[in-house]
Amino acid sequence: MGLLRFLFGRGGPSSVAVEKDRARRKDIPQIVGTGPAPPRSQPRTLPPKAISPEKPAQPAGPLPPPDPSAQQNVTLPYCRYAKREERAERAQIVYRHACAPGPTILKGKCYVIDGDTISINSVPIRLAGIDAPELDHPYGNNAKWAMVAITQGQIITARIAPEMSYDRTVAICCLPDGRDIAAELVKQGLALDWPLFSKGLYKEYEPEGVRRKLWMTTKRQPPPANR
Repeated sequence: MGLLRFLFGRGGPSSVAVEKDRARRKDIPQIVGTGPAPPRSQPRTLPPKAISPEKPAQPAGPLPPPDPSAQQNVTLPYCRYAKREERAERAQIVYRHACAPGPTILKGKCYVIDGDTISINSVPIRLAGIDAPELDHPYGNNAKWAMVAITQGQIITARIAPEMSYDRTVAICCLPDGRDIAAELVKQGLALDWPLFSKGLYKEYEPEGVRRKLWMTTKRQPPPANR
């Protein structure tokens, strides 16, 4: 009995150890900070993404075609290979120039991006008034290479419109002999007139049945009732 009381009784060593530990904990002073709480780490925030203006809902109408003999009147340093951000910045410079009174003319040899987009001096230009298939759509590559054949080695004259299409300027572009590049592509059945922006300027050049052929491009355009 004495052994059991020694092991399990209140006066046993286990109880004594527990009581001593409690007393020790009570004697430890509690440190309470009186100053301001340390600042919480702020979550990392990224700079807001630059949003380029899109096409206006109802543009004023097509520009008159440029004169091939007109001189370029917007100055940009020559740049052959530009990153995407730099191309968008150069497009904004040209767009702001186009918003001022008077025509804005950009000239030079072009690099073809797709069937309705070219680049002159690293300024991306969307051909006004037409819509060509995307590269991953049927006839998209055909439209691109037709554009290459039309513009290869030519000095292109672009009259810039005071509007943007995402990160691209919008322009009427012509060849040295005065032919409208957009009209030439529509005549080949590789682009469609976009009445919302052209007011039907290129409709007469569309071959018969081209809207069935370029059905994915036709599908992107709103129906006539909504134009």
